[in-house]
Amino acid sequence: MREEKQGCAGILLAAVGAVAAVLAWAPKARGSIHGGFEGMYRDLSVLYVDLPLIAAGGALVPLAAWLLVLRTLRRPWLAALIAAGALALGIWGLLSWWAPHEPPEPYAVGSSAGHLADVEAGHRLAALPGRQRLTGS
Repeated sequence: MREEKQGCAGILLAAVGAVAAVLAWAPKARGSIHGGFEGMYRDLSVLYVDLPLIAAGGALVPLAAWLLVLRTLRRPWLAALIAAGALALGIWGLLSWWAPHEPPEPYAVGSSAGHLADVEAGHRLAALPGRQRLTGS
């Protein structure tokens, strides 16, 4: 009976790892799914390529740590602790390494749309009464 409980705990740990990895990944993938302004930068490959890989990694990393520690040390609580640590390190690595394509902001500094908006705002500001226009001529 003890081995059956350990097996169920390993499967539960794998399921929790997969769900935690997907929930940590989802906010970063949101921009690729929605596509930004008018869906111009939509990249649905995050759903059929990245999502299965993230879920599989979230399930397999803690499960591998669980099995390795359980087989070598035969201490289930230590195995669970190390598997939770491996899951936390795996999610941290995922969030620091994986970066989806982010669409450019239309009015960001340095973008052409942002530059045009700055130029128009400058012309409107210069056209106000009581303001002197500084030009070379």
